Amino acid sequence: MPYLKGPYFNIKNLVVAIALLLFFGCASIQTPQGGPKDNKPPKVVSMLPKNQTRNFNAKKILIQFDEFFKIQNETKEFSISPELEKAPILKIKKKVLEITMPDTLEKNTTYTLNFGKAIGDINEGNVIKNLSYVFSTGNEIDSLSLSGNVKNALTGELEKDVTVLILPIERDTLFGKKRASIYTLTDSSGNYKLNNLRKGRYKVYALKESSGGGDKIYQQSSDEVGFLKEPLVIDKNTDNINLQVFKESAANFRVLERKIGADGSILLSFTQQLKKPQIIITEPAALDVSKKVMFNKTNDTAKVWLNDMSFDSVKVSIQDQGKLLQTVNLIRGKKDTYIRDLTPSDNAGGGKLSPFQRYTLTFSSPILSADASKIVLLDDSIKRTNFELIKDSVNFLKYYISFPWKAKRKYDIKFSAGAFTGMFNTKNKDFTKIFTLDASENYGSQFTLNVSIPDTTVNYIVEILNEKKSVIRSYPIKSNAKLIFNNYPVAKYLIRVVYDQNKNGIWDTGNINLGTQPEKIWYSKDEITLRPNWDIENNLVIPPLPKE
Repeated sequence: MPYLKGPYFNIKNLVVAIALLLFFGCASIQTPQGGPKDNKPPKVVSMLPKNQTRNFNAKKILIQFDEFFKIQNETKEFSISPELEKAPILKIKKKVLEITMPDTLEKNTTYTLNFGKAIGDINEGNVIKNLSYVFSTGNEIDSLSLSGNVKNALTGELEKDVTVLILPIERDTLFGKKRASIYTLTDSSGNYKLNNLRKGRYKVYALKESSGGGDKIYQQSSDEVGFLKEPLVIDKNTDNINLQVFKESAANFRVLERKIGADGSILLSFTQQLKKPQIIITEPAALDVSKKVMFNKTNDTAKVWLNDMSFDSVKVSIQDQGKLLQTVNLIRGKKDTYIRDLTPSDNAGGGKLSPFQRYTLTFSSPILSADASKIVLLDDSIKRTNFELIKDSVNFLKYYISFPWKAKRKYDIKFSAGAFTGMFNTKNKDFTKIFTLDASENYGSQFTLNVSIPDTTVNYIVEILNEKKSVIRSYPIKSNAKLIFNNYPVAKYLIRVVYDQNKNGIWDTGNINLGTQPEKIWYSKDEITLRPNWDIENNLVIPPLPKE
């Protein structure tokens, strides 16, 4: 074969070619894709000196893990108790955590290094929870423990990943100001245990931080908290110290948020729920007469619409029960423009309208007028004109369409452009709503609850909850009562009772400064099961107010 004898082909070139093919073939091999996701955190392989070492005098502590790891949020998660003036230094050396100790350790003292959620794997971020290292510079190691659980004060559900911390009584003034060094996290069942404690008197707290928190410093505006009112004496292993976390009401009124939205509305949110709130535009005062204001159900948020947005700045005063609480100033950019959308939401959830409700349109901004001639209602594709468009007498965001809806029919309501007109002569674009009337057999007829109270000096709030524990109906009572629950979807419901001791008609949370706990709540063990077209009647005997 003469073509093999050319100058560019010999055994040496053949070997090189094969080597290159093998190299690129190997280079193309990749880590297999897919497979189960790694959800296991690193494991401790060894500790040197060993955990629980007595007469500790080492300069460094070495903790080896079974995989590469990272340290995250060290300043928030890592602590040493008792605290040191100079903190230990943490370094990563491959799979080993090297901890350099300062030369200021006290004699005959037990130290606990608490890593919180600082140690996690490299790729998935799976963290080791409640990793700790304990040693003593003397012959003995503090060995007392404290355990219990943490629940949500309102729902009664156990809370996971809540920080339980204790402070020696002489350091209690630091709560909310400085991070505690003695703490642990509740497990998936809401249980906690603090180990290696020394004998003493402590204040005990539970802290559920909001997302973005994690510094273990209580922030009233965002975090939930629980506490024991009285100091706890720990002189033996102590169990069943249970806490409830709650969102504490602010002691002082303050405007949390104030801004002019993309549609030109003014949003205001407050630290407190107001009783009889009022919004007044003080500058330019001429805007106050025509303003429109809507508060949310809890009166801690308000939206304000003005019919003139040519101002450079506007002053808004917030009042409650005739008393001025605060005045805020909002500045409008001269080139600011606003986008207003008059496409409403409706109450036909999942495309089904309850046969016991009116069809309701809810807009995001005030509607000043409506033109029913620009609305076409199709009943199974047949045009109907015998509907009525009704404006809500109080709520300027709502309109109703009245029509003899019938089951098993498809309704298309076509709203042409300009059917609704809002402020600044804003008009809706074309939109369509499609739904059917839900069958009446999907709703229970009537549920009657005969309530017996144990104490006429205490008021009660009987609440009907869905399975997600959202309140469906609320009934404030102060004597035996017959409560009627009509035409609600077939489902299971729960009963919750608030012991309204201060008789203000709402559930009151606790207050750390006053040492008050949240108002007590009781859940009935009996569920309400609504069945189609079935009237039922049950008795509810409220137990006496639980003792502290």
